[in-house]
Amino acid sequence: MMIVRKLLERKIFIGLKVVLILVTGGLAINKLDKELMPSVDFNMAMVTIQAGDLPVTDVESQITVPVEQALSNTDGVESYQSSSTTGSSSLFLEIEEGKMDQVIRDLETDLSRIENELSAVEYTDVFPMSTDQNYEFYMEISGGNLDKLTAFGRDVEERLEKLDEVRDVRLNGLQQSEYVVEFDREKLIEHGLDINQAAGMLQQADMNVSIGELKEEENEPSLRWNSAVASKEDIEAVPLQTVNGPVTVDEIAEVKLEQAQQSSMAWKDGSRDFIFVEIGRTNGFTQIELAEAVRAEVTAIKDSGADAGLSFTEVVAQADYVSSSIDGVTLNILIGGLLALIILLLFLKNFRATLIVGITIPVSILLTFTVMWTAGYSINMLTLIGLGLGIGMMVDASIVILESIYRKKEQGYEGTEAVMQGLKEVTSAVIASMLTTLVVFLPVGLFGGDFAVFILVLSVVVVITLVSSVVIAFTLIPALAENFLKLREKDRHKLNQRKPVTEGYGRMIHWLSGRKRRRYSLIMLFFIVFVSSMALTTKVPFTLMPDVLNRYAEVGLELESGLTQSEREEVVQAAQFKLTGVPDVESVIFMDSVDYLFALINMTKGDKITADQHEVNEAINDALRELEPDYPVKSVGMLMGPGNGEPVQLYVKGEDLTETALISENLKEELAQVDGLVNLKTSADAQVEERQFKFKEEPLEEDSLTKTDLYQQLQGVFSKIPVGEVLEDGMSVPILAASNSVIESEEALEAFEITSTTGVKPLSDYMELETVLSPLQIQRDNGDRYVTVAAEIEGRDLGAVTRDVQSIVDEFQTPSGYSVAVAGDMEAQQEMIMDLLIVLSLSLLLVYMVMAVQFNSLVHPLIIMSVIPMTAAGSVLALLITQRELSVLSALGILLLIGIVLNNAILLIDRIKQLRLTGLTVNEAVVEAGKNRIRPIFMTTLTTVGGMLPLALAGGTASGYQAPLATVIIGGLLFATLITLGLIPSVYLMVEDLKRGIRKLFSKKKKTTPELNEKAS
Repeated sequence: MMIVRKLLERKIFIGLKVVLILVTGGLAINKLDKELMPSVDFNMAMVTIQAGDLPVTDVESQITVPVEQALSNTDGVESYQSSSTTGSSSLFLEIEEGKMDQVIRDLETDLSRIENELSAVEYTDVFPMSTDQNYEFYMEISGGNLDKLTAFGRDVEERLEKLDEVRDVRLNGLQQSEYVVEFDREKLIEHGLDINQAAGMLQQADMNVSIGELKEEENEPSLRWNSAVASKEDIEAVPLQTVNGPVTVDEIAEVKLEQAQQSSMAWKDGSRDFIFVEIGRTNGFTQIELAEAVRAEVTAIKDSGADAGLSFTEVVAQADYVSSSIDGVTLNILIGGLLALIILLLFLKNFRATLIVGITIPVSILLTFTVMWTAGYSINMLTLIGLGLGIGMMVDASIVILESIYRKKEQGYEGTEAVMQGLKEVTSAVIASMLTTLVVFLPVGLFGGDFAVFILVLSVVVVITLVSSVVIAFTLIPALAENFLKLREKDRHKLNQRKPVTEGYGRMIHWLSGRKRRRYSLIMLFFIVFVSSMALTTKVPFTLMPDVLNRYAEVGLELESGLTQSEREEVVQAAQFKLTGVPDVESVIFMDSVDYLFALINMTKGDKITADQHEVNEAINDALRELEPDYPVKSVGMLMGPGNGEPVQLYVKGEDLTETALISENLKEELAQVDGLVNLKTSADAQVEERQFKFKEEPLEEDSLTKTDLYQQLQGVFSKIPVGEVLEDGMSVPILAASNSVIESEEALEAFEITSTTGVKPLSDYMELETVLSPLQIQRDNGDRYVTVAAEIEGRDLGAVTRDVQSIVDEFQTPSGYSVAVAGDMEAQQEMIMDLLIVLSLSLLLVYMVMAVQFNSLVHPLIIMSVIPMTAAGSVLALLITQRELSVLSALGILLLIGIVLNNAILLIDRIKQLRLTGLTVNEAVVEAGKNRIRPIFMTTLTTVGGMLPLALAGGTASGYQAPLATVIIGGLLFATLITLGLIPSVYLMVEDLKRGIRKLFSKKKKTTPELNEKAS
């Protein structure tokens, strides 16, 4: 209090502080990065290893298992899951906090060793997972033949990469050339060569390397060996050493320039005649700055006529979603702040009081931005939602302090005395309210899962907003209220003229205090309401993370392994046909990525919208899932929001694949009984028929051949062998070696001639073929094999389905050594519920401890916390009525509510305590405290609701995130406030009844003891 008095004597300090906040806040707004989502690095990584056509069992044994063994010995790796398919191994890692860089370095070293040891490995990649995308601006080039499109695409790439804002440009769908050296097999045999030897000599001839330094010469020049080929003629002239002497390549081979498969296959509306342009952002520039720079350069390109009539248009620009999200949430914040001021004006009917609070809102917001800038945060969807949630609470402390000062002026106090008396009444309550709200968020860091970091970001912003508002409330409000807050003469001593609502509430509390059965009956009624509402939680829809509604969707189609180019083309054409029947789908781009097809779908906007995005998303999923029975499509799922792959996944773990396949099939039959589960499948269903070599050992031994000899002679007849590359016109053109003997049938394979020391014989003399069944995919979890049983959900929410599935899992019997465990969204949901319970428990404990210290009582905090169950009941009812989903973010709203709803109860109990110290009886103090506090309670509640109402009602990009969160808070707060006004006085009186009962009991014992002593004597 002394600090406030000193500040009132030096108002110039407060004025300069406000000016400083305005300046730094304005600077912070301009400096803060603007992005769709905060830049967050998850403690996870993806590892991809490509190995040509290596069979799935070989991929597991030769690649996956060695990588897993290396991971098990790597410090910082918490867990890993792997998937082995034909020619591909992928691993998903979870890494300890702070050890990502070290793990990645160790892993890259291990992968490099495996790549050197195993010639089948063609490509390895380690990708740390984060919210940052490599590319954030997408365009397309179409309307011409591929030669013309490619030439224009190269020019666009060169011009865009010169921009400071652009880090990288990637072109997908380019026409590429390659030199194929087709060796004549008969001539190779004639010269005593096989294709591997010829390719090796050609590779060694194509060299451009530094081989050392001439240290005794001036400047110690380096010595370079340059025999690199630069043209088709150079390739043809390369000499090869044979048993018959040197020969040139063109003597035993034909060099051809062929058009290769497009660099990364892409389709626009079913056509491959287009180029997909991906543009990445340089660090230090925002997505909006990238978009502005690219659009300016694109305009310059079109104005210069360089596009030559080609279509060169935008597909997706993240900056547009950033701008629309920021604009939408900012508008909601402004509307919320305006509603809060209108509510304040209606209650106080004093323009100056409203203006004082109105001044504190922008100052508090600017202080919040300043702290965010200092802490390294950005303006994004989450931080703006946090700020929007904070708007309602931002004025709570200011309203309580101002209302208390206002009431003192109504009682006749003036100037500094009114301020100090007003502050004296509410300081402890405001500080207790702030601390209880803050400690609620302390355990938030214990949240696990992929979304924990988002919860933490949102929580920190709310805390920053709250602390900023309290700092402003205790400094700026008293300074302005001292002289600027004036009351009309008729408003003075107005407290003697109680309002009808205040008097009515006072009479209700007096009625409750008159008979014990009245207040006990009210408490029992509230308990019944709570239990009934909790029973309705099963009816509330559930999802992990809400959708981003931006009239755009990304869908992943998981394909079966080993598909040919024509089979992939067939899937794309079928998918495109299905999507043409979906309303509001405007354009579709398919991207090919090994075992997946990614669909980038733009929807109609503005006046062309005919269906809500939720409906369009469902229609897209349903249309593409129709492909699964007839095409090699394993699963379909949205990459953003709900429907990300199969939400229901169960792991059947065990070493023997045959046994796990049988168990998974039995489990699938059990799950088929669950209502709402569709497209049930197991990963063991997918098997491929292979023709396997069975060698004849005697003929091999007789002709002095080994299996390796046969393998080497077969090289080049099934696939091309990479040799090197030629640099032409600044572009790298690959050089590949191949045989002119092409094997495409079993008959041709058996007739293939094998050369040995005894002569030439057909391959069938040394082997025969047998049919075997092989899994398309082998999955492992921390080194243990497992089979996935997966299903999609239709017509029910995840929470309801999870309960039914879990009951089946609990009763399902497995043999020894085998087990069933939940995974996917089900596992994430269960983890989230457990985390939420732990966080709630710790939050309640911390809140209790803070209030126990603040009130110096172990009982008063329990009275205040009795309102919390009613808060949960209100939130559940609000979600049930609006049919909005309970998600990770809306669950955070329940945590936030604990701090908010306790504020009202703290105000009430704190005032009762003050009045009892003045000599009032319990009943008198309860009634008078209710009359004193009903106005600030209603004001703070309605201003918070008013601040969040636009978030709950708004549409747009961020509505999926903000609306359920705001709904939880509005429903819980309104319900809890109404309950608080009746429940808290009833519980307080009940506790006093118990105290009196206990005192009477002990006093009777004390009286009885002397009487017994007298009789005994």
